[in-house]
Amino acid sequence: MTVERIAQPAARRRALAALPPLFADLPAVFARRYDPEAPWSLLGEPLDELLDALPSDSIEIRLGPEIYLSGDRIAIGRGTRIHPGATIEGPVWIGRDVEIRPGAYVRGGVWIGEGCVVGASTEVKCSILLPGAKAPHLNYVGDSILGAGVNLGAGTILSNFRHDGREVKVGPGRASGRRKLGAILGDGVLTGCNCVLHPGVLVGRGTQIYPGVQLRPGVYPEASLIKLKQEIDVVPQEEG
Repeated sequence: MTVERIAQPAARRRALAALPPLFADLPAVFARRYDPEAPWSLLGEPLDELLDALPSDSIEIRLGPEIYLSGDRIAIGRGTRIHPGATIEGPVWIGRDVEIRPGAYVRGGVWIGEGCVVGASTEVKCSILLPGAKAPHLNYVGDSILGAGVNLGAGTILSNFRHDGREVKVGPGRASGRRKLGAILGDGVLTGCNCVLHPGVLVGRGTQIYPGVQLRPGVYPEASLIKLKQEIDVVPQEEG
């Protein structure tokens, strides 16, 4: 898997305020490599090394003929259900008791933890879904990390690429070193329907994002409500 990176000065990162708490219990393979000042770095070497070490074929369930597998290094754990019409490209690690629904597209470079859901017509690429995370309805998850128990509302999009192709920044002064980076969502984050999170969004654990919100790049606190203020004007129809 090819990951685009850009060098950034470590001293500048250290000068910024600490990020909000994100993950309470990372899997061991990620915990030992986790940098709380740059959690997006898990999408670099730690994920690459984990997927590169997978065997060519480690599938512990029976797959129906309506499921399309492509590429090498595909691991699927016991108890996982993959519905007809799903497409899975390696390298990918799918844990136990995962549900991948009809029409889902797992594009490769993905680690999906136990009990996760990848929903109908949802696309996931180059991402980490920690145990219990759900992208269940018409979602796009690109170059992102979903914490344990995250739930994306229908139509939520985690955009991962700037139109100008420049490095993604997680708010002012906090360079990511990456040209492709979606969202980093802490444990238990919930999004409402039709949210759009622009490249470089980081949300602390337990925060709820209301329907229709568009979040610009930046750091958002834990245990908060992020609302969209709007006015609705209801007027009577003219007769005749």
